[in-house]
Amino acid sequence: MEPPFGVLLGLILAVALSAQNNCTCATNKWTECAKDGPGNCTCTLVGSNHKVDCSALTSKCLLVKAEMTALKEKRFQGRPRGLLDNDGIYNPDCQESGMFKARQCSPTDACWCVNTAGVRRTEKGDKSLSCGELVRTSFIYIQLKHKKRSSAFDVPDLENTLKHLFESRYKLHPKYITRVNYDCPLIQIHLSQNDAEKSKCDVDIADVAYYFEKDVKHDSVFHSNSTLTVSVNGDTLDIEKIRIYYVDEKPPEFCMKQMATGISAVVTVVVLTAGFGITVLLVLRWLRTRKYEKVEMKEMGEIRGPSSQ
Repeated sequence: MEPPFGVLLGLILAVALSAQNNCTCATNKWTECAKDGPGNCTCTLVGSNHKVDCSALTSKCLLVKAEMTALKEKRFQGRPRGLLDNDGIYNPDCQESGMFKARQCSPTDACWCVNTAGVRRTEKGDKSLSCGELVRTSFIYIQLKHKKRSSAFDVPDLENTLKHLFESRYKLHPKYITRVNYDCPLIQIHLSQNDAEKSKCDVDIADVAYYFEKDVKHDSVFHSNSTLTVSVNGDTLDIEKIRIYYVDEKPPEFCMKQMATGISAVVTVVVLTAGFGITVLLVLRWLRTRKYEKVEMKEMGEIRGPSSQ
């Protein structure tokens, strides 16, 4: 007996819907995807027409831009992390390639210069601020702290596990992982990369650090959004803290005037503290001297009293 036409139609719609749902971007959950042909899925960044290569990591700038768009539209739960400014979270300006533009500005027209990781490297100015070239972040130090355990991990095993994680999950070539230090419970991972050795196919260490940070903080950028699980010889590496330090090819250009202001403030505090301390010592010395004078006068009075009788 053949199934009713309605049942067949329902099955066809279910298959079509399933195929449409399977059109996703594995490396970026902040995308909108649609099939544009048999076996072909095109994904664009949320809030823009920027096409995303789902076989590689998306640049940090585009990720932050998509997160900010999603935050404004309130289409996703949770509070995305982005670049912070005194005026609040802002939407970063990205180049066509996906890199940060050297100059970033807030909605209140406060501007500053950033590096390739999007980290501020100058004081804030107005719209007249000129940043010139985008300075590369050539070194990234990732510091981790794992939860307490009865014994430390074996250093070679831990190093191999982390290198394999960065290579398999984030597609980072092992040559860019220059060192892994371990002093239980602290782990430090050194990433090093410059323009001379980086090819077009290589992922940027700034993007890797951002993906890894989001994974550790349970806000994965990957579409599966699954919790990152790392084990060393069967023992779970339970990370509870992460800090990332960025070192540029050129030193930051923070204004010496503000530094001088800060130093002046410190000097003022020290002088006032010293002056207060000296004043207290003088008062205590005066009280002590006055007390001795009263005692001496009393003793002299007692001595003169009997002799006058």
